[in-house]
Amino acid sequence: MTAALEVVAAAWICVRDRRVLVVRAGGSDAFYLPGGKPEPGETHAEAAAREALEEVGIPVDPAGLRPFVTIEAPAHNRPPGTRVRLITFTGDDVSSCHADPAPANEIAELAWFTTADSDRCAPAIQLLLAELRDANQID
Repeated sequence: MTAALEVVAAAWICVRDRRVLVVRAGGSDAFYLPGGKPEPGETHAEAAAREALEEVGIPVDPAGLRPFVTIEAPAHNRPPGTRVRLITFTGDDVSSCHADPAPANEIAELAWFTTADSDRCAPAIQLLLAELRDANQID
């Protein structure tokens, strides 16, 4: 029996007006957080900050990021049995979350979601929305 493949990704959580910033890559039918896989030698916080800049154009200081929650779920748009371990971060610098994000690189669309939009998200993000709601950060 083959072990299930696990994808490790790091992501930045930006909450504004009780909604969380999400992105959708071109060719994907689901929304995610700005984030992605760490490059060799890169910490999870550094990866989350780099991806925020690359995907939505917002500079985030990795030193100001703090872990929020790690989510494990089926990976969206991956072979059956593939799981994702999503390591999420929030930031101390509130101003970065008030910058104007814009889709860049592979990102086709961005939006601000509440739990009511959960069905439009990848499985890991559906779980994250529930965590943010339980932490009284989004509706």
